[in-house]
Amino acid sequence: MASANSMRSLMRPTVQLSPRVVAIPSSVAAFSTTIPNLEVRQKKVQVPKKKKVVVHVKKPNPGERKAFRKRIQLSNNSALEVQGLASLEPDTMARESNAGQIFALPSDVQDRLRVLEAFKHSQSWNLFRKPHLLVRKEVVQLASKLEAAAQDKKALHLVLTGQRLAGKTVALLQAMTYGLMNDWVVINIPDGHDLTNGNTEYSPVPDTDPIQFTQPVYTFKLLNTIYNANKAIMEKLELQKDWSSSTNQKGKGTLADLILSAKEAEWAWPTFAALWTELTLPGRPPLMFTLDGLSHINKMSAYRDPSFNLVHAHELTLVRTFVDAMSGKTKLPNGGAIIATTGGNNSPKIPSQDLVLSQLEAGQAGREIPKPDPYKKGYEDRVYDSLKNSTVLRMGQLTKDDARVLMEYWGASGLLRARVDQRTVWEKWALGGNGVVGEMERASLLTMRM
Repeated sequence: MASANSMRSLMRPTVQLSPRVVAIPSSVAAFSTTIPNLEVRQKKVQVPKKKKVVVHVKKPNPGERKAFRKRIQLSNNSALEVQGLASLEPDTMARESNAGQIFALPSDVQDRLRVLEAFKHSQSWNLFRKPHLLVRKEVVQLASKLEAAAQDKKALHLVLTGQRLAGKTVALLQAMTYGLMNDWVVINIPDGHDLTNGNTEYSPVPDTDPIQFTQPVYTFKLLNTIYNANKAIMEKLELQKDWSSSTNQKGKGTLADLILSAKEAEWAWPTFAALWTELTLPGRPPLMFTLDGLSHINKMSAYRDPSFNLVHAHELTLVRTFVDAMSGKTKLPNGGAIIATTGGNNSPKIPSQDLVLSQLEAGQAGREIPKPDPYKKGYEDRVYDSLKNSTVLRMGQLTKDDARVLMEYWGASGLLRARVDQRTVWEKWALGGNGVVGEMERASLLTMRM
């Protein structure tokens, strides 16, 4: 019995348990201390936005922005007209008595200089009523050399050098002014960088070793510039040779007819070569060939030959023409001048050019001739040979007397409100790097630029 009872105690109890209580969600909110939000949400009404009125503006044509940025303005009606200044005459700049004086630039010469692109957009011509030029002692020396070259029928090979903003480009403009007023034929390359930066078309010249390249579009533009700047002279000079085999000029005619015969760019270089030959024949007027930015044509250009090797700038036909004239290889039997400037803004360093110019300048001054650095590379014989027969003219700093004359002209034009006395002149002269004309202009007229 005991075992039966013990086994019965291990069995599941027979008494049923109460069912588990399950929570049923109620619709009544639970207790909370938060104030209920009784506001009824309203639907947002979307108000249509007003469409912006698009004003259609005509887009500028290709090259229009660049033309506006580099425009040349030679007059300003808001500036005062300076009274009592004489105009330039053909022999004004060659007289030593005119050094340190300001002269007005004649209107007809202004138009021809504009065609030659002698004015630069970075210069401050737009601040004055009309262009005037200060005849410095260096300009008198330059004009005297030009006058002697025309009288002796010899070629002047000149390099204008100096520090940045020293007035080299303006001196080159004054040289062109002298040539135009004395019935010279003036040819100008405004910037040597345009010939070597690879931005203009080029094509090889057949049967040349080493291979040379022409720049048809640039040469075509240069021909038109030569014609427009020297039209009166070109229409008087008759052709002395027959160029019907190489150009479109058939039979006799004038140099103007020869230039106008090049209707397309592909005929530009043969026509320019014929024109250059005609201008270097005896019995022609003196010839002036100028270039701004000498350093750019004495280095490797951005062009490539058929083997994809860089082309030296001297292998470009236009540059070769200038270099041969500068070195004396091309003779000028009628006299003339080959003038170049060493730009100071974006000019690369050319060791051979720096060496030969320093040697020439030291020889002219009677100093010891500098020697090439034996540990320096980059010397080129052809660059040295192209400049070794030249004359160097350094554009120095203004004297205090010249600075006073220039500042009095600025004051008479209404650009200086302060009294121009000795203290003001010396102050601007010192702030301008002891007479650097470009720095003086910055110190005095910088706030007047628009």
